[in-house]
Order: sequence, then C-alpha cells, then structure tokens
Amino acid sequence: MELRQLRYFVTVVDEAGFTRAAERLHLAQPGLSAQIRQLERELGQPLLDRSGRSVRPTEVGEAVLPYARAALAAVDGVRRTVEEYTGLLRGRVAVGLVPGTLAHAFDMARQLADFHDAHPRVEITLTEDTSDRMLAALRRGELDLAVIGVAQEAPPAGIALHVVIDEPLVAAAVPGHPLLLAYDGADAVAPTALRGHRLISLPHGTGMRGVLERLCAEAGFRPHIAFEAATPDGLARLAARGLGVALLPGLGPRTGLGTVRVTATNARCRVALAWRAEGPAVPAARELLGRLRAGMGGGG
Repeated sequence: MELRQLRYFVTVVDEAGFTRAAERLHLAQPGLSAQIRQLERELGQPLLDRSGRSVRPTEVGEAVLPYARAALAAVDGVRRTVEEYTGLLRGRVAVGLVPGTLAHAFDMARQLADFHDAHPRVEITLTEDTSDRMLAALRRGELDLAVIGVAQEAPPAGIALHVVIDEPLVAAAVPGHPLLLAYDGADAVAPTALRGHRLISLPHGTGMRGVLERLCAEAGFRPHIAFEAATPDGLARLAARGLGVALLPGLGPRTGLGTVRVTATNARCRVALAWRAEGPAVPAARELLGRLRAGMGGGG
C-alpha cells in the first residue's frame, strides 16, 4: 500500500468519479483506475462501487475512508512542521496591542514589517484593546502575543512577561493648577495629593488605570475620573486644556504642562510583551516572540 494510492482513493470518492479525479490529480484516467484496483487487490476487498452513474465507496470503502484521510492529514502535518522548522514559516500569528504602541520608540510596526519580509507566508493579525481583554484572549488562545499595560509587579497567572517600558507615574496639569500650587517646588507627591481633583485617566481594563485605582484605594479614597482617553498622548492633550490632572508615564517635559512624580510602592507605568507561560503553540509565533524580545530591549 502506497500513500499516493490512498490519495487517489480519497480523490475519487470526493469527486464521485474517475474522470474528474484524474483531472484534479493531473493523471490519465486508465492509470488512476489501475492504481485503485491494485490497492483493492492488496486489501482483498473492493473499495469503490462502479455500478452506478457516479462512483461511490463500498461498505468497506466507507470504513477505510476516515483512516485514509487521517493518514494523508498526518503526512501533510509532518510536511508543514518540517517546513516551519526549516525557515519556511507559514500560518497565522495573532498579536494584540494597547493603543499607542505603534507610535512608541521600540517601533513595533518596523519589527512586524521585518518579520513579514523574512516570513511572507505568515499572516499577522493586529488587534488594539484594553490589557484585561487581551489577557483573557491570550488565555483562551485567541491571541498568541500581546503588548499590555501591567498593573502589578508579578506576572498575571499563566502569563509570561518581557517588560519593555518601566517609568515612574507622574501627575500632569497646566501651570497654576491647584495641585501644582499646593506642592510648589516639590518633585514628588503622595497619592493622597490626588484626592478631590478631577483626574484624567486611561479606561478601565488598562494597566495604568489599574495602578491609579490601587494607589487611591490604598490611600483611602476613590478617584474622581472626569475624563478618559485611549492613549497617554490623549490624556496630555486633555490636561493641557485645563480639564484636570492627567496620570502619565515618565518625567520628561510635557508641552504646556507641569508634572510632579507620584510616590508610592509600584507607582509606575509598566508595559510588557506578554504570552502564555507555556509558550506560543505556533512555531511562527515563537519565532516572532524571539525577534520582539531581542528588538524591544527592556527586561523581565
């Protein structure tokens, strides 16, 4: 019994006849018929009923058919796996990003483009969402990799992290804002300084929002979130219009804003590349993960 004979048998069944099967297989019909008969002689049973207008599997043929399909699928799987591990990567990699990632200095767009150039057969899909929803999608296997905001220092259950951004959290407001006036000259304030102020924050489910809510809860009050925006740049723009105090990453200069660092345990903006702790299931995703970890810097 040869593998090609099983392929011929399955094709004849799928096409319900020798003529169409021969066309699909690019074979002469007599040669195809001869190969099927040779298979039947070896097995000692007819596999195809040729008596009607269309060719149908016999009772034995129906019983053999699932095994023939499974054998062909297994061989195709072996071939695909070998191709994947020898550099001919193919398949699909699903990547999730927190909004604003593509504009960051580690240049996610360039890294994805470089990977695509090296492995053009791999389909890459991108999704922007909140960190909480992307973590759930990672655990369900709907995403292979994600760039997320991290609210806690320890990795979430079942998730591995490679931290790429780790900056102090700052409160930013227009010059003359009561928060800045109250702490004039200070380079840092405690979370209690945020009490009673209109705050501008990322939405629920994001890492920075989680940090803000934890800091306020530990200080004994609930934050007054007046405005939300999807990216830190959006928060800064709202704050620059005098709409409140924005919680932002980093101590760098902000056009039109004064900043003061928020001091507390883990009062930081942390962004990390995340994947399931056991590693991505798809070889292409494992290859992309290695490239991103090398290209993003950071640590953890």
